[in-house]
Amino acid sequence: MSHSDSHPAQSTSDRPAPVARPATSMRAVVRDAYGSPDVLTVREISVPAAGEGEVLVRVHAAGIDRGAIHILTGRPYLMRLAGYGVRRPKEAGLGSELSGVVEAVGPGVTGLSPGDEVFGVGRSTFAQYAVADAAALARKPARASHVEAGAVPTSGTTALQAVRDHGRVQAGQSVLVIGASGGVGSFAVQIARALGGSVTGVASTAKLDFVRSLGAEHVIDYTAGDLTTHGVRYDLVLDIAGNRPLKTLRSLLAPQGTLVFVGGEGGDEITGGLGRQVRPTLISRFSSQTFATFWVARPNTADLETLAQLVENGQVRSAVHRTGALSDVADALRALEHGRVSGKIVVTP
Repeated sequence: MSHSDSHPAQSTSDRPAPVARPATSMRAVVRDAYGSPDVLTVREISVPAAGEGEVLVRVHAAGIDRGAIHILTGRPYLMRLAGYGVRRPKEAGLGSELSGVVEAVGPGVTGLSPGDEVFGVGRSTFAQYAVADAAALARKPARASHVEAGAVPTSGTTALQAVRDHGRVQAGQSVLVIGASGGVGSFAVQIARALGGSVTGVASTAKLDFVRSLGAEHVIDYTAGDLTTHGVRYDLVLDIAGNRPLKTLRSLLAPQGTLVFVGGEGGDEITGGLGRQVRPTLISRFSSQTFATFWVARPNTADLETLAQLVENGQVRSAVHRTGALSDVADALRALEHGRVSGKIVVTP
């Protein structure tokens, strides 16, 4: 017997599986300066590392919210002073929402392990990997796909905090959602219904059926005339990224009602829509009506878990307008900026 015969070759199936090496590079949407969607490119960059209290997530889906437009353009300029970079962006990446799988956990993280499916808010999420604070993540609802879960975090949290915390909606109250067809608005309609409100949604003609499909009992076409001509006053009015005068909004509000400004568009280049929210704050103490200003949502695990439960119960669903690749982000932002989106566009890196 030959030497080779006494030591038969090991079969392929018996060999140990090769150990997967962590990825060191990834594709991501980046930019070098503030500007329009034209400044965006997709490049190969290094995978970020999870620091103290952070989690590295392999991104399966990332929702596009309106805040991405402000971070892209650097307007209003006040946000640059808030930490985004004065002359140029501090971070090259873009995007905040994500759904994916935990790749690695940083020091001090408990309750999450590699392989866990999560959704939440991270940094520069239009990429194959993104870092997020563990305190801004929760376990993905089993009923939802990654695409559906990826549309929820920023928009859903904003809607939840606007309706529940600032609007303090009660069962049986009438709720008017202005901007009901957008990312935040589509969740606000559903959350207000889930909390027992009777919801009227305001949108353009082409989007009225979409708003009805979300559960709004009544719809108003804002292109057909003044909202105040309907003669109805509401217990809660949510003005989402709107620019209507305070006088108009107050006339839609019941004498003891609550008006919540959620974000804001327009205004000057320095403060944007924020300036419009200052006056209501000053006069609220002299009025029986309550005015709440709400500029930025605070993502947290507890609210994400509440949203996950609403999804699991079938009370809230993600209205996904379409999905796209990283190379589609620029076009998606243009569509969002020009009002051509119902619900959310979701990127699948």
